[in-house]
Amino acid sequence: MRFAPTAEQRDLTAVAQDLMETLSPPTVVRAGPDAPEVDALHRALVDLGAPGLLVSEPAGGLGLDENHLVPLLVEAGRAAVPLPLVETVAFAAAVLESAGLADDVLSGKAMCAADPAARGDVRFASRASLLLAGGFGGAGPIRVLDFAGASREPVAAVDPAADLHRIAGATERAVVADPAVVETAWLRGVLGAAAALVGLSRRMLEMTVEHVAARQQFGVPIGSFQAVKHHLASALLEVEFAAPAVAAAGAAMATGDPAREREVSTAKALASDAALRAARTAIQCHGAIAYTTEYDLHLFAKRAWALAADWGSAAWHRARVAQHLGLAGTGTPPAS
Repeated sequence: MRFAPTAEQRDLTAVAQDLMETLSPPTVVRAGPDAPEVDALHRALVDLGAPGLLVSEPAGGLGLDENHLVPLLVEAGRAAVPLPLVETVAFAAAVLESAGLADDVLSGKAMCAADPAARGDVRFASRASLLLAGGFGGAGPIRVLDFAGASREPVAAVDPAADLHRIAGATERAVVADPAVVETAWLRGVLGAAAALVGLSRRMLEMTVEHVAARQQFGVPIGSFQAVKHHLASALLEVEFAAPAVAAAGAAMATGDPAREREVSTAKALASDAALRAARTAIQCHGAIAYTTEYDLHLFAKRAWALAADWGSAAWHRARVAQHLGLAGTGTPPAS
């Protein structure tokens, strides 16, 4: 089996990286959901075909597979894109196609928020027109709700750029209960989150390496200190173990591998752990400046903290992997 990216995947990575670097710098992440720069980013992603990446060609999409989802969302994570891409590109595709509601998303008129656990708190709610509620763990129906006429109450969040709101009074437009569609949507959402976490991890380590090379103590760069090198090497090791697992999960999804659920859970557990380690290491190596909101690192660290807990925590997914391997559990499995 060949694990190297195809030429098409490499091209997609290069295009996505260029787009994110140009249209989603930290100033745009800070700008707020209604900023014209965020509108421009959304339009560019629509022009790229991102909302229809996983939608079939007969339904108006690109008809690509999860092997292409991973590089797109790695780059989106690396830029901490202030849009619901995991929700719209990964989670919503199969659900909206099944419900016959994909047109508005494909045209860019709508974006989707997601609330798989049906808790009521929704990320990127200001930009979204549709909410997909339910489907946590790949089970149960997913309700497609329209935000028209709904109330949106801002909620304090660890990641302010994620625009968290509590939604009430949304109108139901469809219910998708097909178990295969629900499972596919859930696994794609988890895979997308894992890919974004890999991108976030890489960005935090890049920023840290740049900082420790420039910051000096005792007349030398702090990056020359053995303790700093060890911290960064350990964090990088976790990221480089997680990234192939995410790619393998994408391949398992694309080929319909019977072990795809186990592979996706493995990827999310490793990516969550790697992102938390990268954030902790980045903050330690930066020192006090890392705690200031004016410094860009906090945009990526806070997104990583939130996303590591979303779509099932590392502990939740490790428990799922254990179940797939037939291992006896100890204690009560985590709820999320």
